[in-house]
Amino acid sequence: KDSDADDAVEQLFLVVVAIDFGTTSSGYAYSFTKEPECIHVMRRWEGGDPGVSNQKTPTTILLTPERKFHSFGYAARDFYHDLDPTESKHWLYFEKFKMKLHTTGNLTMETELTAANGKKVKALEIFAYALQFFKEQALKELSDQGGSDFENTEVRWVITVPAIWKQPAKQFMRQAAYQAGMASPENPEQLIIALEPEAASIYCRKLRLHQMIDLSSRAPVNGYSPSDTIGTGFTQAKEHVRRNRQSRTFMVENVIGEIWSELEEGDRYIVVDSGGGTVDMTVHQIRLPEGHLKELYKATGGPYGSLGVDYEFEKLLCKIFGEDFIEQFKIKRPAAWVDLMIAFESRKRAAAPDRTNPLNITLPFSFIDYYKKFRGHSVEHALRKSNVDFVKWSSQGMLRMSPDAMNALFKPTIDQIVQHLSDVFDKPEVTNVKFLFLVGGFAESPLLQQAVQSAFGSRCRVIIPQDVGLTILKGAVLFGLDPAVIKVRRSPLTYGVGVLNRFVEGKHPAEKLLIKDGTRWCTDVFDKFISADQSVALGETVTRSYTPAKPSQLVIVINIYSSEQDNVSFITEAGVKKCGTLRLDLTGTDASVPNRREIKTLMQFGDTEIKAMAIDVATSKSVKVGIDFLNY
Repeated sequence: KDSDADDAVEQLFLVVVAIDFGTTSSGYAYSFTKEPECIHVMRRWEGGDPGVSNQKTPTTILLTPERKFHSFGYAARDFYHDLDPTESKHWLYFEKFKMKLHTTGNLTMETELTAANGKKVKALEIFAYALQFFKEQALKELSDQGGSDFENTEVRWVITVPAIWKQPAKQFMRQAAYQAGMASPENPEQLIIALEPEAASIYCRKLRLHQMIDLSSRAPVNGYSPSDTIGTGFTQAKEHVRRNRQSRTFMVENVIGEIWSELEEGDRYIVVDSGGGTVDMTVHQIRLPEGHLKELYKATGGPYGSLGVDYEFEKLLCKIFGEDFIEQFKIKRPAAWVDLMIAFESRKRAAAPDRTNPLNITLPFSFIDYYKKFRGHSVEHALRKSNVDFVKWSSQGMLRMSPDAMNALFKPTIDQIVQHLSDVFDKPEVTNVKFLFLVGGFAESPLLQQAVQSAFGSRCRVIIPQDVGLTILKGAVLFGLDPAVIKVRRSPLTYGVGVLNRFVEGKHPAEKLLIKDGTRWCTDVFDKFISADQSVALGETVTRSYTPAKPSQLVIVINIYSSEQDNVSFITEAGVKKCGTLRLDLTGTDASVPNRREIKTLMQFGDTEIKAMAIDVATSKSVKVGIDFLNY
């Protein structure tokens, strides 16, 4: 592809809209291709929670009893919440459902999600509904702003996914977007799947010093001394952000940020993206002069998001009130359970390392009431009896948690993040890292900030962008405006095709011998195109040539396989999965069959998705396929 042809395609989109579809909260931002330095964050959402200032909306979705889309976000939550309990048990309410894509080993188009009332719905439908909701919201905002209807064809969509997601989950997202009408298999370029830490990394390059908080600086930042930085610096920074929030438009200066100008060719930095569900980290290296990024170490991470803290809180409640009661309460009073978790969320955000006064969590009336019915004694009695140390009952009907009790809920999750980071720092590819950028919603937590700073502050500078929860969203917009900024990735899997080779005595196992027309073949050979963790440049193509076993063969089927292992010899080995089929049909082509037919097979890597193609050299007939992990 020459660049001119490419540019012609680029110009078709008037606007880039990025959707950050998070585990706990979601949002979108956009930028017009004519003024790429302005990034607009979506309009304020109706609803909202005390103690949580947010540009994003909760990732919750409500379907009617007939399984039709009803509402999303705060609207879904509040409506569900106001339903009468007898009615609400027929409605289907989903929250935090994105984790399912990460935890399901064999994700398919048929994978199901369970609603709060226990009923099951296909995951693909839920994701498509959610994306369709964002599509409509964004188009409506763009139309209102421009005064005329905005067409979907004028938008390039970007959806972010965690880098540690396996290929099937990324393809699943694309499928859901097609179903939501954002793009189509005929026009796949309209939708880009971006990796969250990469998006964050692109945004961090643009930061100016006043837009971030450097936890490690011992010198005063903007006139605050370091001891204030974590507490007050953040407050003042937030104030600054809040004042600018009204405009919702962020200028991205077309300069490389000051912090960035300290980075030289070959410098390395880590981006740690800590969200609600997952934490993933990527190590990047700068390549000058354009400052392109090269991924040095394949994305790693795991389910260590802030949901882990909610889970610990739930365990604490089970310890005090009994697991049997909590299970029942969730089923019988689902809306009250949602309430309790909202109350916890705002207290969770108030936790800080140096906090001394207790945190109060209001228990919903129906919790107290239902507990008395269930157990025959009061909540107060349960707390006294449970001898859980730092949790007391306050006469105003609240759980009173000491700061230590709250910090204990964070500990397992934060320990896992720090442990994982240490493992990454110990890898040989990850020596002399200059900066660690902490981004994502969970990065707002002072407890996490302090833990990361004290563990790694001596090895590198720990930096947090100010509007940390929106970092990924803005980076994704920049990525959509210039998708070629990331030049080199690491392949997450080994890819190859299944072929027949001439059988070699002593080299090939006897059970793989196949004799056909007098020729001895070895079957099931895995012909490797690329190994796991190999560096691949953007758009890099690997080509192999094959000849059909019989020259007269008219339908040639080439199967593509993947594995997490590096050295694979046969497609029958454990862990090898079929993930694509190229079917080249040569019927109806010129009757004179060349005596030796050559089929060229190409695989293009380096994009967040992988494409394959087969060409019959004699007739130049070709067939293309996207690698498919969901339908095999």
